[in-house]
Amino acid sequence: MNLIEVKNLSIQFGGLTAVDNVSFAIKPNEIFGLIGPNGAGKTTVFNMLSGFYQADHGEIIFNGNTITDLKPHTINRLGIARTFQNIRLFKGLSVVENVIVALQQREKHTWLDSLLETKKFYQTEKILFEHSIALLKIFELDRYKNHLANALPYGAQRKLEIVRALATQPKLLMLDEPAAGMNHSEKAELNDLVRFIKNKFQLTILIIEHDMKVIMNICDRIVVLHRGQKIAEGVPLDIKASPPVIEAYLGKRIT
Repeated sequence: MNLIEVKNLSIQFGGLTAVDNVSFAIKPNEIFGLIGPNGAGKTTVFNMLSGFYQADHGEIIFNGNTITDLKPHTINRLGIARTFQNIRLFKGLSVVENVIVALQQREKHTWLDSLLETKKFYQTEKILFEHSIALLKIFELDRYKNHLANALPYGAQRKLEIVRALATQPKLLMLDEPAAGMNHSEKAELNDLVRFIKNKFQLTILIIEHDMKVIMNICDRIVVLHRGQKIAEGVPLDIKASPPVIEAYLGKRIT
């Protein structure tokens, strides 16, 4: 059974077709890559899967449920979390507060508990804090817990955004160009991090990335978009050797 199925997805902006009849499916516990040149429609697909855009045509089925027209917060609660190409942390909050905000998606006290600062409110806040610290420790970010998020080194900010997404307890984690702005050693660490996340949390991962070495090293399967259409799908070795991919995106065979 597939975790997510994308069926004939299409969307237009001002008469321009950004995504044209795209279909693919992702299995549970798979690392799945979505690649293509600039303007290919990758981020548009991400935005439709996460509810930021509404498709003009097609269907998205996640874990047996149609989510095509749902809002982002509803989709997140169903089990899809994402990061962004441009890091979107709550920069004025501390590292631990960023994680607590995400954990509050699952909080059990009511607004009235918060207003009256009841015993249940304080118990829940204590649990959220402890859970946040436990998550930060897994990724060696707990030493920064009281630092403002925007004061972290770039690589740590990327990692914190992933931790915040994981705090919502997703079944599918979507990573939008996580290697952007990273140096060579940070990219090597990212490869290990993505594999660690998949195994530690038993997650399915969908990743957009321009760095071909990152994609080829960590993905089980890959879909390639060009001008809004799917031009190839397969394992990394097949994608490397695909003439349409080489012509449209890579320009030459990867070595």
